[in-house]
Order: sequence, then C-alpha cells, then structure tokens
Amino acid sequence: MSALNIDATPRISLLGTTAVLFEAPGALDLAPQQRIWALARLAQGWPAIREAVPGMNNLMLTFHQPPRDLHGLKSHLLEAWEACQPLPLEGRIVELPVTYGGEFGPHMADVVAHTGLDVETLCNLHCEPLYPVYALGSHPGYCYLGGMDPRLATPRRQVPVLNIGAGAVSIGGVQTGVSASAGPSGWNTIGHTDMVFFDALQSPPALLQPGDHIRLRIERIIR
Repeated sequence: MSALNIDATPRISLLGTTAVLFEAPGALDLAPQQRIWALARLAQGWPAIREAVPGMNNLMLTFHQPPRDLHGLKSHLLEAWEACQPLPLEGRIVELPVTYGGEFGPHMADVVAHTGLDVETLCNLHCEPLYPVYALGSHPGYCYLGGMDPRLATPRRQVPVLNIGAGAVSIGGVQTGVSASAGPSGWNTIGHTDMVFFDALQSPPALLQPGDHIRLRIERIIR
C-alpha cells in the first residue's frame, strides 16, 4: 500500500464498507512515517478496529463491522494524529549481499544513462545508506524503504516488466526496494539478492517489519 498526500491536512477516505484509509500530509520521510507507526499502534487498541496496517505515509484501518458514525471516526482519527509523536522502533539490521548488473540487472544501463553515474559509483552509492523499513505492502514480505541517495533517483518505467524474479533489487523514483516474490514491476532492476523475505510456514511469515533496517553489500558487479 503506497500513497502520498501532499496537502496540508490529512485525508480520510472509505475503502469499501469496512475499511478507511488515512493519508498523512508531507513528504516521504522517517519522522512522519514514525508518526504513522504511532497512530497504528494507538488505533489497534480501539474496540471497533480489526487491523491497523501502516503504509507509506498512510494507515489503513479495517473494522469488524461497518462504522456507523463516520464523521465521529474521522474526528477521532484527526485528534489522535495531532497528539501522536514519532515512534522510533528499534528493529534489527539485516545485511543483504547483492549481485549488481549483468542478467541480474537488466535495467542498469537505463539507470546509468539517467543519472550520469558510472556503474561502480552507482553501486557504491546504492549500498551506502542504512535503509529503514517504512512499511510492508505491494506483495507479501515486500518492504518500502527510505533513505536512498537522491542522485540515484530514476523514473519508473513507462512500460512495466511483466515478470521479475524474487530478490530483484530495483529503483523506482526516489525509492529502492527488493522484490519478495516474482511478479510484474515498473521499477528499474539493477541487481539481485538470494535473501528470502516471505515464508508462510514461518512465524511471522515476513522476514522484516517496520522499524527494521536493511544494509546492502556488494557481493559482485557484473559488467
């Protein structure tokens, strides 16, 4: 679940009859995302809430039954948001070895052409940050990450790729991410990791959670 509300005030909208989406204002950054985590933890304790699912700058709330007083719910959410302070979650640091380029990075040349960086510089910049996990979404186990060097920002592809493999390391706009399973993608794939991000037989099934961090490490660069 990924959305961005650039208005000055939060936006609240219905998702069917048993869910609402709360969209926070502002840019994609760690502090507002930590407020989303705080609101999710608070809302999870409300009697009518079935599940509170943080996304990128948003929070989805699902209900046991359709809410009867939508206006009251919206007011309650807005008041809670104003009171919420950033919640720093002390998660784990997981290191991912990445093979860049070659058959594992079919769009490396496109990112190089857009950024003007050579492959080695691009890979080093990509591995430099400690990436916080902002939210899980898109598909099971997938992590939305913050903190990518803005020099690596590359627009999403005009024509999505119908199928990329699990473990694909990609750049889409100002973000980077790692695919947890095979499927279509509009991001630019520059590498691959063998890490398994989702296993339905494990508890919890997702390897990472919001508040964890990913550190990428160059395993090799294929030119």
